[in-house]
Amino acid sequence: MRRRAAAALAVPFSAVMLAVSSCGSIPEDWKTPAFLQSGEEEVDERLPTVTGPVGEEPEVSFPDIAPPSEQISGVVHQGEGEGELVRSDDLLLADIVDYQWTAEGEAEKTQSTYDTGAPVLLQLSQMNEEMSADLVDQPLNSRVVYVFPPQDPAQAQQMGQPSPEPGSTVSIVDIQGRYGKGQTVPGEQTGNGGGDLPTVEDAGHAMPEITIPEDTDPPEDLETVPLVEGEGPEVEESQQLVVQYTGVTWSDGEVFDSTWVAGKDGTPFTFIAGAGQVIEGWDTGLVGHEVGSRVMLVIPEEMAYGEDAAASGAPSGTLVFVVDILGAVDSQPAPEEPASPPAEPEEE
Repeated sequence: MRRRAAAALAVPFSAVMLAVSSCGSIPEDWKTPAFLQSGEEEVDERLPTVTGPVGEEPEVSFPDIAPPSEQISGVVHQGEGEGELVRSDDLLLADIVDYQWTAEGEAEKTQSTYDTGAPVLLQLSQMNEEMSADLVDQPLNSRVVYVFPPQDPAQAQQMGQPSPEPGSTVSIVDIQGRYGKGQTVPGEQTGNGGGDLPTVEDAGHAMPEITIPEDTDPPEDLETVPLVEGEGPEVEESQQLVVQYTGVTWSDGEVFDSTWVAGKDGTPFTFIAGAGQVIEGWDTGLVGHEVGSRVMLVIPEEMAYGEDAAASGAPSGTLVFVVDILGAVDSQPAPEEPASPPAEPEEE
């Protein structure tokens, strides 16, 4: 799915400077979970003490030492079970809480997804190994703490950034879920379209086969056909969706884009529904379907790339997509605009 415009998703957390990319191609059901060490490893005693269940805002106490001048991290709580271990090419669903550690035993909370009710999506393949090492091979419901030393003021100035706050930044990452490479919706495909609409053959952990009906004109309006009935919550506008997809042109049935092609290899795609990041047919056609659904979208030209699509290198005419809705996550609220200072009274 080609985005209409490049719209960066601002994630306001020190530990999250990531973007979506892809690597690897082993289907989810064929992977063998990595070995999980029993028990919890000893953690650096300079880390803050973090208590409370994963899934709730943690309680944090800071040791009576100066904030560390080097980056340290550790797993402070390990989830139970080996069924769903984090893998190095996963897209993680995580809650993150940030603190600014300013002096011995003193810190101030600066950000929290628990406050906004909107966890974030982290693409592990975009994290450096030093940051991802504590996350990979951990089960869901694990908690990792990172301490980042302050940035050098001269370096910040050189990069055009504001002067860093004094002290170290602390990020607490709670692993809430994962989306794996090659993952598809779990339900059985009970419909395949047909009639005057395309037919779709389920290919498991591979690109679905989409067949356009012969000697048939495309529909004039947007058509949405459920192929797998999901059992999750309904997709809402402004949510971040996690999907697999394949798109073909009605005119010749040729695939022009898919998360299953070489180079993507089943890497889930993310976007914000209803925000104009994708074509109108997606923004309109996916909202209201349940998470876990597979949906066929038959999108007329005016809700796809328009009459001038070919001139910009985009596929033209009516398009057909098969989309697996793997997840829907509430988006971070937009930052509040600073209040304008009151106008000074005019002199008489």
